[in-house]
Amino acid sequence: MRETDFVSGFARGLKVIEAFEEAQPKMSIADIARSTGLDRATARRCLLTLSELGYADYDGKFFSLTPKILRLGHAYLSATPLTRIVQPFLDQLSEAVGQSASVSVLDGTEIVYVARASQKRVMSINLMPGSRLPAYCASMGRVLLAALSEAEARDVIHRSTLKTFTDRTLTEPDALMAEFSRIRAQGYAVIDQELELGLCSIAVPLVNGRGRVVAALNIGAPAAGGPAETLPERYLAPLQQVALSLKPLLG
Repeated sequence: MRETDFVSGFARGLKVIEAFEEAQPKMSIADIARSTGLDRATARRCLLTLSELGYADYDGKFFSLTPKILRLGHAYLSATPLTRIVQPFLDQLSEAVGQSASVSVLDGTEIVYVARASQKRVMSINLMPGSRLPAYCASMGRVLLAALSEAEARDVIHRSTLKTFTDRTLTEPDALMAEFSRIRAQGYAVIDQELELGLCSIAVPLVNGRGRVVAALNIGAPAAGGPAETLPERYLAPLQQVALSLKPLLG
């Protein structure tokens, strides 16, 4: 792409949209400028444009996104066949094991949920298609990072904000790279309360017919149900069976 092909105003608008999050659903012009690194005048123009187009509400001080913004995410979820393909398998898996099951893809330093079958709420946040989690400390994220080359995985870790969510969260880059190597060798990832206390999960890669990892599949379980080291014994076989069934269906 040539430099003249890049629409900087559009890029700034997307950056403003991405600044809104669960912890900050309402933001002032100063908040947006601080979060995005844009100057106040640019942040103001972007926010007022979003408001004029119906993508944001403005109460005179704070801006908040409107439901219309969901059209942007829905366009992806409705256009990709992945959600339609995996959902029936997720529903059956979740029902069979009595736990929630999800599928996600890698987007930069995060995973994005594209399908989910929920049995019980294990996490304090409500996960659904479109939800995002840091890749480095999520089981599906680690499976997807392990599928990258070492240089690509290290680059993602370098660009990630390695936050300690619990006293179990692995944040040391070399330790994470060693974990990716272990996951690559064994074919699955287990997380023991690294993202949230009380939550354990196990994930496997979803590989298409050409041998390319296109997504990740996981089962989340409460820590009270048994030690994390028992997750492979309890759930690896059904996860692998679903992955095998999906393989010829994934483009």
